[in-house]
Amino acid sequence: MSNIRDMRGFLASSLASSIGVTCAAALVLPLAPPASAASPSAANSGARPAPTAVRQAVQHPAALPGSTQSLPLAPLTRDRAIGPAVPEQGLSRDHVRPFSLVGVVWNDPDAVLHGRVQVRTRASGTGAWSGWQDLQTHNDDGADPDAAERTSGHVRGSTAPLWVGDSDGVDVRVRAEGERRTDDTARGTRTATAFAPLPAGLRLELVDPGPQTASRAVPPPARSDIESDTSDVPGDRGLGAESAESLTASAANAELAPLGATEIPELGRAATESEQRTLRGAELTEVQRTNPFIGPRPRIITRRGWGADESLRDRGFVYTKKVKAAFVHHTASGNGYRCSQAASVIRGIYRYHVKSMGWRDIGYNFLVDKCGNIYEGRAGGVAKPVLGAHTLGFNTNSMGIAVLGSFGSAKPPAAALKAIARLTAWKLGLYGANPRGKTYLKSGGGNLYRKGKSVRLNVISGHRDGFATDCPGRQLYRKLGTARTTAARYQGR
Repeated sequence: MSNIRDMRGFLASSLASSIGVTCAAALVLPLAPPASAASPSAANSGARPAPTAVRQAVQHPAALPGSTQSLPLAPLTRDRAIGPAVPEQGLSRDHVRPFSLVGVVWNDPDAVLHGRVQVRTRASGTGAWSGWQDLQTHNDDGADPDAAERTSGHVRGSTAPLWVGDSDGVDVRVRAEGERRTDDTARGTRTATAFAPLPAGLRLELVDPGPQTASRAVPPPARSDIESDTSDVPGDRGLGAESAESLTASAANAELAPLGATEIPELGRAATESEQRTLRGAELTEVQRTNPFIGPRPRIITRRGWGADESLRDRGFVYTKKVKAAFVHHTASGNGYRCSQAASVIRGIYRYHVKSMGWRDIGYNFLVDKCGNIYEGRAGGVAKPVLGAHTLGFNTNSMGIAVLGSFGSAKPPAAALKAIARLTAWKLGLYGANPRGKTYLKSGGGNLYRKGKSVRLNVISGHRDGFATDCPGRQLYRKLGTARTTAARYQGR
């Protein structure tokens, strides 16, 4: 058995050091005929079904992998009303290539969008339009300020993504919020409303996560009516390169599962403790050797299992020294997905993080769906201290777990809470951390703690504990105490 592990470890390190990843070739996306000049808000009258011929023209072969349509927003004009002009941008498209996840991005990642972003989408097939839905404008996940990922020059500001299901039409409107202020003038007191400008470079991102078993051998048909940026086809990389990238990601888990595995199976307590000694060996303290305090390893669906396109992410992996804490998030992408769609939602978020927001990989180390399934997030190995981009200022020596959904008012499912407890009991246990304990992390800089400050945090914290944000939603945050207690019990504490 040790020979097998040694062989796997050698293969993992060899692949990681020798395989390079080149960027996917950009391909222009076909567009539907120009939309009318009417503003999105004028489109409330109901469905505007696309003519059959046009609808068929924007379809692509089932073998097409995921794609992103990136559409610039334009200023909206309205009848002049009393009061100051309100900065507003939008876009209305009856016919676009099918997509399932939407978001809005802008040029400067440090610019804050003070306003409201709403979308409505048309369901593919039925032609029925949804009501207007809000996008969370403050997407507070992110790499630390000085990290290479954050200073790459490719990062953009963004809303949180929203899962809308199979859609082929979209309206979006972005409206600035005003701040009322009172000024003293020579003629007395005057109250006025001031509006901050909207961030520059607003674009609507329409993400098609692609089929989970998509072939990359069939490119989409060529079209001349162009407006967008990022369909992914083999280009000059070739299928061999993609296979190598996939093997590299899989090899990072070679000590836990065979190469190419779609899941890492759960283990019982005795087998988990034995694995801990194998994985952590000389790093274990005397206390850990006597009382391992580690929860049984849960079942984890690998990146191959949820269909990650490994050519999207940056090559190689980045690690920290250890895992001292876990930050719990929600994706704020809505709760309107079925568990059978969870892999598609994750592929959509992955593509949005990388292609739209400019990150090196998906930001979270793990994701959990409403049925309690656990998914490998950022590549590099589920048992290793992979550096994520989940809690700006506190990514070092921590991990990020995101529950798919929005939990400001909706209660998190019991299955998801159990999955958080099982995952943290195992992963934190590998590094000797007590889920009910406290730890210190050094801030990399953020809106709660200055750079360099040593901050005392719960070992299992919510995103809002390290950054001023609503994440992971009020209802999920209030359940973290239960998750800590349950995780400690799984560890045998």
